[in-house]
Amino acid sequence: MGELLREIAPRTARVGVIFDPANAMQRQLPDLERSLSPGVQLVALSVSSRSDLENAIERIAIEPNGALIVFVGPLAVAHRDLIITLAVKHGLPLLYPYRHFTAAGGLISYGPDLVDQHRLAAGYIDRILKGEKPADLPVQFPTKYMLVINLNTAKALGLTVPPMLLARADEVIE
Repeated sequence: MGELLREIAPRTARVGVIFDPANAMQRQLPDLERSLSPGVQLVALSVSSRSDLENAIERIAIEPNGALIVFVGPLAVAHRDLIITLAVKHGLPLLYPYRHFTAAGGLISYGPDLVDQHRLAAGYIDRILKGEKPADLPVQFPTKYMLVINLNTAKALGLTVPPMLLARADEVIE
């Protein structure tokens, strides 16, 4: 996600990463930090409540050239619209891992195709119902990822989406 952020908002100086401490996603912070441009500061924002979310977004918005990446968990899902509204209000590019967040007004998403994931899960359920033991089934990882860009949000943030990024997008929301 750091590479996408570099392409769509090259002046970014600080990236706030919103995560729920009950979710294991924060283990990805070191990898994310390595993917950021040299000199870009990563700010880990552990949130456990709505007020934590509001304070975390304010913390990044207080200085210019900030951006947000949201690691999805129950709190981020429950307050999706609040996060998007505050990010746009403060002019913060917002990256999510799933399409439905970008469709709701987030700037960009890159992550597993959930429809494909559900299709794979249905195959596993079928195999289990036919008698296979779950422990004998191989672990499968996502194989299809989607890049979705919301041009309306880019316009609201005053960002120009590079043509090469648009060309790579699986979906562009206008």
